Amino acid sequence: MFFKLALKSLLNRRGSVILTLMAMTVSIFVLLAVEHMRYQTKQSFANTVSGVDLIVGARTGSLNLLLYSVFRIGSPTNNITWESFEDIASKPQVKWAIPIVLGDSHRGYPVMGTTGVYFEFFSYGNQRGLTFEQGHAFNQVFDVVIGSDIARTLGYSMGEKVVLSHGLASTSFSQHDDRPFKVVGILAPTGTPVDQTLHVSLAGIEAIHIGWQQGIKMPAASITTDHIKQLQLQPESITAFMLGLKSRMATFRVQRTINEYGREPLLAILPGVALSELWQMMNVLENTLRLISVLILIAALLGLSAMLLASIRERNHEVQLLRIIGAPPIFLFLLIELEALLIILLSTVLGVSILYACLVTAGNFLASEYGLYIQSNILSGSALHLVLIVIIANLAAAAIPALTMYKSAKKI
Repeated sequence: MFFKLALKSLLNRRGSVILTLMAMTVSIFVLLAVEHMRYQTKQSFANTVSGVDLIVGARTGSLNLLLYSVFRIGSPTNNITWESFEDIASKPQVKWAIPIVLGDSHRGYPVMGTTGVYFEFFSYGNQRGLTFEQGHAFNQVFDVVIGSDIARTLGYSMGEKVVLSHGLASTSFSQHDDRPFKVVGILAPTGTPVDQTLHVSLAGIEAIHIGWQQGIKMPAASITTDHIKQLQLQPESITAFMLGLKSRMATFRVQRTINEYGREPLLAILPGVALSELWQMMNVLENTLRLISVLILIAALLGLSAMLLASIRERNHEVQLLRIIGAPPIFLFLLIELEALLIILLSTVLGVSILYACLVTAGNFLASEYGLYIQSNILSGSALHLVLIVIIANLAAAAIPALTMYKSAKKI
């Protein structure tokens, strides 16, 4: 009877209740969305690379090097000569080295030139290695291995012909259409930028640029694909490279050696340290978003309290009737609290449902445009704590009109 009475009371004031419900739904949606996006963004970045001791590139900022070498965001300032890479990779402390060449794309997706070492030693998450959903690593010059998102979004399958574009723009008028690649492997999903990347050999990168000068194909340059396959192609320079060391104890010593390298200015960074710097820079933005979402919630709670207070003036007849049939003042106090609880519970369900629908709908867009892999599972421990705090705050806000109802009931 208690629950039924509270429900009928809300339905009797459906106009103001619906507006309050909408305000609470929006506030809960914003609060949970900010917290979920913040947590998932950190997880997405942190899980992208694992087991890499150092990332080496041309002298630039550590964040810039991390972003373009791992997350394919931004552009490198300069390249590294192949001789420098071989010299550092041959040092006794180095266990493996993965060269990276960037600068080309396919329909907006980045192309990365590398070697077979990449598929053997690169890992993500908690030391999870790359696996193939179909096919195998590249063996020939014009073989390409694609990420799972590319295969799904573009509908590519094994044996598909792929034409690369010069440059990183989503729309390019410089196509390497005379030397197409064949899909020989599709990687299993990783939830990292690997899913959005096409992987080719260093020889393949060199092959498609034969006869090109400063990003322009020379008309007189003609060489057959069969002839290219017979050449011993070796890059003159690379964009960056990743190092795995035999001992973690040597990390800082090798880093100092690379940063003081005499042949050319290089920078070696620790991925974890660079990520920490990134989050320190993002702290102000995180706190600002949190503050905005909390202020929106407070405004909604004040609106709820005002709506309940206004309803009390209209419910004098109801209060008198309940008192006549023997309802104590505490009953009326709890009635107001129950009405507020019903509103917040329904708002929470609506807010969570709308957020889930938005994440499912926008997940592919965030991954393709920003490299953010946001999971739709929003019922995490932090989200449940937030919901609990919101419910307690809602009951606290409803205590003011509930006390008003309690005092008015005692006078009758």
